[in-house]
Amino acid sequence: MKKYQKKPGIIEAVKWDGNNFKEIESFVDNDYLRKAYREGFEGNEEHAQVVIPTLEGAMIANIGDYIIKGVEGEFYPCKPDIFHKTYEKVNEAE
Repeated sequence: MKKYQKKPGIIEAVKWDGNNFKEIESFVDNDYLRKAYREGFEGNEEHAQVVIPTLEGAMIANIGDYIIKGVEGEFYPCKPDIFHKTYEKVNEAE
């Protein structure tokens, strides 16, 4: 079996916190993006989800998930534990 390493590169991402739908809407800029709620919790921001159109179809981002812009300009949700194992914040002070 061969081993592979992720190529270094900078990605853009926004963390869904349940209250920043407009920020995600602006980031994704897609007519199919929509806000949904877990069944039975309509109107309760604590249980808000975002439906993200991806290359594989619609995927759900729960509060705490990151929405990532991929290398081809595609978007997809990522669980926070995977995000933090895979990416680190870039210092943009330079």
